[in-house]
Amino acid sequence: MSNALTSLSTYASSDPASLPPTVLLRSSDDSIVIWDKFPKAMFHFLLLPRIKGPLTRENTTNLSSFIKWDKSKALNCLLSMKGDAEAVKVMIQDEMTKKHGFTWDIWMGFHSVPSMEHVHLHIISSDLCSPALKNKKHYNSFHPKLGFFLHFDEVMSWFEDSGNGGLTLNMPSLREEQYEPLLKTDLTCWKCGEEVRNIPLLKSHLEDEWKKERKESERRGKR
Repeated sequence: MSNALTSLSTYASSDPASLPPTVLLRSSDDSIVIWDKFPKAMFHFLLLPRIKGPLTRENTTNLSSFIKWDKSKALNCLLSMKGDAEAVKVMIQDEMTKKHGFTWDIWMGFHSVPSMEHVHLHIISSDLCSPALKNKKHYNSFHPKLGFFLHFDEVMSWFEDSGNGGLTLNMPSLREEQYEPLLKTDLTCWKCGEEVRNIPLLKSHLEDEWKKERKESERRGKR
């Protein structure tokens, strides 16, 4: 495989059958889903549109190039990605139930300023409990209310029907200087809003929040 920056493009242009099960979760005609190498939650996968047909390395470098390349084709690709992501969501929910006895939220979204080439959709459980979540940047990049993590439905809202089958695009510039400062924002629990001084305390707090959610689910199940 190529270097870390372009490894996703290499995966997306490969025959899925050539990828080992330690990399590939599932594939379809339009996408592959891989295990995140450094998961930031109990469940964390990346969905990549496959490089084939009209999709090239150039027009899939990042979310901006992907959408601006051709609005109509990009929208169709996103809709296909949504269908494949929903299938992964069901797989995750099944595994949540088997391992933990309940299900919790699963987020689907893009980083506004990704660290790796090739557009990729994060499918991640909302616990954000993982040994690989080590610093403020890791956490804030997935904070669901901060703005750096662009939820899938938010991205879809950028497309508007202009009539006569046309599309208009109300897409933010996604400039690095606009979004990168968000990663330095003070640490706050995404769930309760409590401010936390450092990452170890935040991770302990997030684990406690997840345990509360599990207990609440158990109480509901006994009613």
